[in-house]
Amino acid sequence: MKSPDSGGRRPPGRLAPDVAWRTADLRSLLKPEDWAAHLTGIDAVVNAAGALQDGPQDDLRAVHDTAIRALVTACERAGVKQFVQVSAPGAVAGARTAFLATKAAGDAAVRASTLAWTVLKPGLVISAGAYGGTTLLRMLAAFPVVQPIVLSEAQVQTVAGSDVAAAVRAVLAGEVPARRDYELVADEVHTLGGVVAAFRRWTGRRAAQQVALPRWLGFAMARGADLAGWFGWRSPLRTTALKALADGVTADAGSWRAAGGFQLKSLEQLLAALPSTTQERVFGRAQLVFPVLVLMLAGFWLAGGLIGLWQREAAVGVLAGRMEPAMAQAFVLAGVVADLAIGVGLLFRQWVRRAAWAAIVVSLGYLAAGTVVTPELWADPLGPFVKVFPAIALALAVAALAEER
Repeated sequence: MKSPDSGGRRPPGRLAPDVAWRTADLRSLLKPEDWAAHLTGIDAVVNAAGALQDGPQDDLRAVHDTAIRALVTACERAGVKQFVQVSAPGAVAGARTAFLATKAAGDAAVRASTLAWTVLKPGLVISAGAYGGTTLLRMLAAFPVVQPIVLSEAQVQTVAGSDVAAAVRAVLAGEVPARRDYELVADEVHTLGGVVAAFRRWTGRRAAQQVALPRWLGFAMARGADLAGWFGWRSPLRTTALKALADGVTADAGSWRAAGGFQLKSLEQLLAALPSTTQERVFGRAQLVFPVLVLMLAGFWLAGGLIGLWQREAAVGVLAGRMEPAMAQAFVLAGVVADLAIGVGLLFRQWVRRAAWAAIVVSLGYLAAGTVVTPELWADPLGPFVKVFPAIALALAVAALAEER
């Protein structure tokens, strides 16, 4: 049996080296002819592409609607037999979020096609891989002592990521009727607080008193996450996610079963099937503190650059007796530019790892140059040279944690 091809904007070749990846960005595949080369020899298409909110790297209308309409037409022309569309509960015309409204538009294009289509609408997906909502749950469950939570009474139905994959296989194998919508959720309806508590138990953490945060505070934090999105950070805690939770992530659990589909795992069953290891606990804590580490490191370098710019003449005066004035001016100005560039680079997701390594290299350069020019500072009671080492350690931590699927 021929192994399936997979497409992605940034194919994770080092994570799945045996998969045949085709690099494609849906934002540039907006006409049927743009898809033609990608459909050669393809019998079935599974579209699981999605973005939460508009941003520099995401265009909801293009990804969810325009590109999918073009893909459907291209599939009809290429003789593709089956089309599986992975959507979301609540994706209906007139939905109050752009995410659901654009998803609904793409779903409508799929339903209007001549293909053997199927639309799957999974609820809150929980899987072994941490992304989106699964990352958020792991982060929330990692809080020490108490459990702060927004919308703790929000109604949610879960589904195992492995069950979603199995449902796709069942559709392609003809085990359930085509040309239908299926909502993939377990029977039980949970509160968000109950799901987070289940995650705490799963990771072996002690039960904690839940502290309900006011809705306005949750949405204020989400708007901050929205702003971070324009710097390339795809936080799972954005206003779209909170609006979806406030509306409830619920669906008809019987639609899949009534069509002859297999029994979907409950929350307890899916967690029992996932390994709960030290890695899970460390990941949750790391994701919880990572934004703080990035902001502290960026603030450190930006402050250093701004203070150096403000006190430039004083800094030049310190060096003037040890080197030519022009060289001292150039040395101080180069330091200011480097500090500011590193601080700004740390704020952007695509540059953060390179900026963290640059921070380490520049810090070591400062120590080397300072040792030659002002060696007496090693014995300074305020320890200006010694304090560089914690900054290097912080940059190492940021570089190590700056991972994205």
